[in-house]
Amino acid sequence: MTNSVFQGRSLLAEKDFTKSELEYLIDFSLHLKDLKKKGIPHHYLEGKNIALLFEKNSTRTRSAFTTAAIDLGAHPEFLGKNDIQLGKKESVEDTAKVLGSMFDGIEFRGFSQKVVEDLAKYSGVPVWNGLTDEWHPTQMIADFMTVKENFGKLKGVTLTYVGDGRNNMANSLLVTGSMLGVNIHIVAPDSLQPTQEVRDLAEGYAKETGSKNMITSDVDAGVKGSDVLYTDVWVSMGEEDKFEERVKLLKPYQINMDMVKKTGNENMIIMHCLPAFHDIETEYGKKIDEQFGIQEMEITDEAFRSKYARQFEEAENRMHSIKAIMAATLGNLFIPQA
Repeated sequence: MTNSVFQGRSLLAEKDFTKSELEYLIDFSLHLKDLKKKGIPHHYLEGKNIALLFEKNSTRTRSAFTTAAIDLGAHPEFLGKNDIQLGKKESVEDTAKVLGSMFDGIEFRGFSQKVVEDLAKYSGVPVWNGLTDEWHPTQMIADFMTVKENFGKLKGVTLTYVGDGRNNMANSLLVTGSMLGVNIHIVAPDSLQPTQEVRDLAEGYAKETGSKNMITSDVDAGVKGSDVLYTDVWVSMGEEDKFEERVKLLKPYQINMDMVKKTGNENMIIMHCLPAFHDIETEYGKKIDEQFGIQEMEITDEAFRSKYARQFEEAENRMHSIKAIMAATLGNLFIPQA
């Protein structure tokens, strides 16, 4: 018998967990970060093997899962899109059964939410969603951990997401923030706002926690009083053909120093899940500059490098939060209730 409410569970979407369970994971992440900084070992997953399945590549998610697994005493095994046959030569069900018989936990980063759900259904081991087109739950634990680190609390903090308001980040921030009592503003053009389904889900949680949410295309109204300005890339993976129209549409939603001033909050912070298009020091950046004459997109270089910016702390927190998620669900820890 295990005393943990987490043991053996998967993290597929934030809504699978309760408010207090999410709060526990955030606080446990902060605790594990403290242990890491003090050099105190925490090998809760000694002898475990973790499969890391990546249909979509990633710097932070792969690095975070790898280092987190090793710090916990587990062995991570990376399987890229050329190594796995999910649905191509082998069904997701069959792959899940094979991997579940060899590995103690599975991370999946890819396109379809159904794939990650089927992996959890058929593998018999905890499965962690490292990102799908719909949700990004491991990012959420890191993000709200970063908010708590900065403000000492979550309830009543106002986080404003500006940009493409119907991608996985906007969905996850709106729903998770509502669960945690954080006020979430989604500031986006009318054509790029969250679906009614996502709004309804968030609204249900907001009624319970007192979150005051706002979805608007009005930048001035949306950013006023914000504690956090948050953005993400304007063009997601696989949407490159929409580049020109997206840039024209989203230019007014760029985080710049003018927008920072519009918050009216000198203690505000800026967050970004990265990678960020803030200069042309990349091949991609140079190509976009040549084609469209654009050097900065969702955030200006000045804002990105300003004293308000917390994106690199946020990136580091991916490791600590993923460690907490894996340890809680796989580590036989004593967690009587969360």
